[in-house]
Amino acid sequence: EILSKEQYEENIATKKGSKNVVEFAVKLPSDGAGTVYLPIDSKFPGDTYSALREAVESGDRQSIESAKKALVQRIKGEAKDIHDKYIDPPNTTEFAIMFLPFEGLYSEVVNMGLVEVFQREYKVNIAGPSTMAALLNSLQMGFKTLAVQKRSAEVWKILGGVKTEFDKFNDVLVMTQQRLDQANKELDKLVGVRTRQIQRQLKDVESVNLSEQNLFE
Repeated sequence: EILSKEQYEENIATKKGSKNVVEFAVKLPSDGAGTVYLPIDSKFPGDTYSALREAVESGDRQSIESAKKALVQRIKGEAKDIHDKYIDPPNTTEFAIMFLPFEGLYSEVVNMGLVEVFQREYKVNIAGPSTMAALLNSLQMGFKTLAVQKRSAEVWKILGGVKTEFDKFNDVLVMTQQRLDQANKELDKLVGVRTRQIQRQLKDVESVNLSEQNLFE
């Protein structure tokens, strides 16, 4: 529900040449043209965990220790199973996720100090319901960041094109302005010459009129 359908695969063989399918694999973009998968497999050793809970309720220390050892061995076996079946760099990430669907079981595994052991020995990370949601939300944010980065590249490309066109437009404007300035100068020159000629002719007319008036007087 957190990731879109295009961002993960269900029941897919992530290891090249293998028929073993992992429940879910998140599709991560790679440096090349392909896809890198992050395997996520759900494990629930219900009987072993129930035996531990019953031993705790009974209060019998020996039974509790025995049940804990059995749970550790079972979870270790599951981690090794995930490592051997689904982790296959560079087709996958160098680690996988083991999802434990109950917070009580997840807390028990954490309290046993198995998180670091699984990371070191099997390249498997443990996630419970709450931590899995946080992990997927982080991945979703990563996808959005990548999308923004790709979109930013497109925007910069568009802006680069706009700048080029604007520079061309600016050159045209400058040339047009220069032509207009030249036209204005020519127009001013033309107007000045013609105006002076007209004014000179008008003065000649005025002079003739004055001469005629003086003769009649």
